[in-house]
Amino acid sequence: MTDYRQALGAAQDYRAAAQAALAARLAESPIDREQRAAHGFAWVATTVATLEATLDWHEAAGEANPVDALVTNLAFAEGIAQLTGGLPMGQNEMFRPADLGLTAAAAKLADGCAALLEADFAAERAELAQLLADGQWPSETLHDADLDAIREQYRRFTDAEILPHAHGWHLANALIPDATVAAMAELGTFGVCIPEAYGGLGLGKLVMCIVTEELSRGWIGTGSLGTRSEIAGELIVLGGTEEQKTHWLPKIASGEILPTAVFTEPDVGSDLGALQTRARRGPDGGWVIDGAKNWITHAARSDLMTLLARTLPDEKGYAGLSMLLVPKPRGSENAPFPADGMSGSEIEVLGYRGMREYALQFDGMTAPADALLGGEEGQGFKQLMRTFEGARIQTAARAVGVARRALELGLDYATSRKQFGQAILHFPRVSDKLAMSLVDFVTARELSYAAARAKDGGKRCDIEAGMAKLLGARAAWSNADASLQIHGGNGYAMEYEISRVLCDARILNIFEGAAEIQAQVIARGLVGGRN
Repeated sequence: MTDYRQALGAAQDYRAAAQAALAARLAESPIDREQRAAHGFAWVATTVATLEATLDWHEAAGEANPVDALVTNLAFAEGIAQLTGGLPMGQNEMFRPADLGLTAAAAKLADGCAALLEADFAAERAELAQLLADGQWPSETLHDADLDAIREQYRRFTDAEILPHAHGWHLANALIPDATVAAMAELGTFGVCIPEAYGGLGLGKLVMCIVTEELSRGWIGTGSLGTRSEIAGELIVLGGTEEQKTHWLPKIASGEILPTAVFTEPDVGSDLGALQTRARRGPDGGWVIDGAKNWITHAARSDLMTLLARTLPDEKGYAGLSMLLVPKPRGSENAPFPADGMSGSEIEVLGYRGMREYALQFDGMTAPADALLGGEEGQGFKQLMRTFEGARIQTAARAVGVARRALELGLDYATSRKQFGQAILHFPRVSDKLAMSLVDFVTARELSYAAARAKDGGKRCDIEAGMAKLLGARAAWSNADASLQIHGGNGYAMEYEISRVLCDARILNIFEGAAEIQAQVIARGLVGGRN
């Protein structure tokens, strides 16, 4: 039996060597010039953190489920192999030990994990795929009856109310029906992390992960609808006045108010300090907003905009930004933006349809005098930064749900599709894809839970959140791609659900901070270095 703790210790030593090598390099050169080395180290650190989370899960689950042992074995074998041979940072970008002068450290890791690296796991992969086909999935208990009950409740809801309709919604680019939104609100979806005193459930990020994962398994749109409330709720909880909390939070928690996040601008991606949308005081003391925003999700049907604008034009960069709580009338299909001083046009997208993306224009739109979050100007960027951890953990959970659905679809097709007299599940290149998709799903899930637990424990967890999103987005895309390949030509047909899942999966590596941004956050957080 593999000594996973010993293998993990060797991987942790390799991570330490990589961190020291990067620190030495960044002492001489700015991180932006060393992006390949820095981002490669981020993937090294994420891979080791994934092994830590996976082993914690395996040890907590015990030995009763044979799937767990196979998943853990394959996770360690693949993880160590990538650390010593080459980590995929992208489809055509491999980070190799030599890129950071780690050849000797990689050789030491390989020597310490020779049994894992030299074994042939073909039989284990085939066994794992067959166990899946027989209905045996890896352990998912969180060792808490309430948490397990929440998962089961949302799984039943997703199976009954989302999965039968999701592909039709996608093909029609239809908004999630109001009745479905109301049912989600009845379950408490929009108030999971809002304190009970303000009408929410007062639960933590781990529960938020479970809810998001199960809803996103049905359709990323239903999982993402909760993201708007998560961001708005946390902004107001952490930075709002008591009056703002009392007014807005109960309405968000109940689903009466659907918020949208209005941050991004044309030609301004991750450099939020370059935002140009202006908000100034009007003659009546209220706010007057002018400018343009881009890639605003679910903007038409929303009732509240959390809007980042420049209110202090003489202050440079982030210092001039403030967060405004801007109410707006809910739009309709015929009149998506009925508010005076506001207009918008839909951006047609490949996937993530139904949530709908918009380019917005503001020409003298007004907001109340008390719209300034916290009543203090110049704090907008800081207020937003405090929500990034939760938003990225939530996005990681969306990715986990998408990764699982992709696997479910691939498994169903592989067991039902017959070729050459047998189900295609029995062909090694098919069973291999299913086995490793399961490994990727479990490891991404456990890393997202580890980040959520860190956040719930009151720890700053921007690094953990970045790792969870970085890995989760890769798992969602690779699982969707593998599942579509299992479907063959049918997977390319729009009538098959996997075509939607593939398109939905692709966005996860971009929004809430692209993979490259996550890697930069991780490297800078762990090593620092020159700007």
